[in-house]
Amino acid sequence: MAKKNTKGGKKGRRGKNDYDGPKRELYYKEDGQEYAQITKMLGNGRVEASCFDGIKRMAHIRGKLRKKVWMGQGDIILVSLRDFQDDQCDVVHKYNLDEARTLKSQGELPENAKINEGENFGFESDEDVNFEFGNADEDDEDDDDELDIDDI
Repeated sequence: MAKKNTKGGKKGRRGKNDYDGPKRELYYKEDGQEYAQITKMLGNGRVEASCFDGIKRMAHIRGKLRKKVWMGQGDIILVSLRDFQDDQCDVVHKYNLDEARTLKSQGELPENAKINEGENFGFESDEDVNFEFGNADEDDEDDDDELDIDDI
């Protein structure tokens, strides 16, 4: 009789982050902390974040969040500012989409903050992205007439 895969091994660890649970407590900024948005992933547990006080800082993801909370470009985070280095900070918390919308509606985040409501990958709108497939100069209808399925 086969055992159910309930413990151990790589397959037993799969699917652990499916359930978020009940609503999390919403963390507000305190003194020495600032809201920021990730602008670039740098690697080695570091991100470039543009804080909502107008300064771009290099943020270090703390060990508690590393490999447990996945972050991406455009995510809203809470950073702890360093007293001795103004251009560096530490990531304390990552807000999910619903929490970021709540912060924006409560006035914690500025109105011009873009929360991932549709990533356009650097373009201002979808109208700026134009793709053309095939060549418009060639007439493909002539090629279809020459090819017959019975000849194959």
